[in-house]
Amino acid sequence: MSTGEEAQAERTMELADSVAVELAGEQDRVLRALEDRLQLSLDLRGNRLTLSGGQGQVASGATVIEELAVLVQAGRELGPATVEAVASAVEGRQPVSGILDDVIWRNRQAVVTPRTAGQKAYCDAIRSRTITFGIGPAGTGKTYLAVALATAALIARQVGRIILTRPAVEAGERLGFLPGDLAAKVDPYLRPLFDALYDMLEAERVEALFARGQIEVAPLAFMRGRTLNDSFIILDEAQNTTSEQMKMFLTRLGFGSRMVVTGDVTQIDLPQDRRSGLVSVVDVLSGVEDIAFVRLDRRDVVRHKVVQRIVDAYGAAEGSRPAP
Repeated sequence: MSTGEEAQAERTMELADSVAVELAGEQDRVLRALEDRLQLSLDLRGNRLTLSGGQGQVASGATVIEELAVLVQAGRELGPATVEAVASAVEGRQPVSGILDDVIWRNRQAVVTPRTAGQKAYCDAIRSRTITFGIGPAGTGKTYLAVALATAALIARQVGRIILTRPAVEAGERLGFLPGDLAAKVDPYLRPLFDALYDMLEAERVEALFARGQIEVAPLAFMRGRTLNDSFIILDEAQNTTSEQMKMFLTRLGFGSRMVVTGDVTQIDLPQDRRSGLVSVVDVLSGVEDIAFVRLDRRDVVRHKVVQRIVDAYGAAEGSRPAP
């Protein structure tokens, strides 16, 4: 065995009946998700689970299995998303229960909880601060969790309406170049926000809330000149705002409202001579009372594992480029 090669190990764990049943699940999907996430070989025979792989991976995998067993015994059903959440918490040495027990939104279609310690910190900041900035790469749940918290606040009557907005600048395109009327022009920019809303609520309920003006989705330019009271306001893709647009947006804040601003500073689509408002606002507002900046990173990516690898690869490539 070469020096850099990790020693192989094997460990067998005795599981309670309920835990073994949950791990097997439908067509072993939880077991397969565990194998994929932990990079281990798992063999479940009856109540005996054997873990095979690198020594460190087997030790970490056993801890994940133990945490999953605690969840099952507490009455929780397991799925691939639970596997990801528990594995991330174990890797970050964070308490599993504190993350997964924070149910942000629940209905018959979805149960939304943070899945990583970073996401938990983000949700806590949104609840406790008037303005929260969530900055991080694709797949970290910035927009989805903000929409879930906004939906929960609206249904609980903590706010009177939700306002979702985005700058209409992406990949070099502008509204004027797109075909159709205004609704058709803005739809491609705002579609991710619609998608998140429809994940939270039934289509009929979303349409009713739109009709009553309790949900509004509009390009950022439509915010100018307004004062937004009693609202939960989300500015998405804020890396594509200019400094002037960011200032305009933040000063729309009215009484009884809160704001969440999300963005990824590695995906700026502004012309090269324009500085991103999301980049400049960190310098301007850091340390201001009742404003939080939460930075999410690759550990908070909860999409397909390949997304995390893509984030890492681009980060490495950009880090190796010579300074201009």
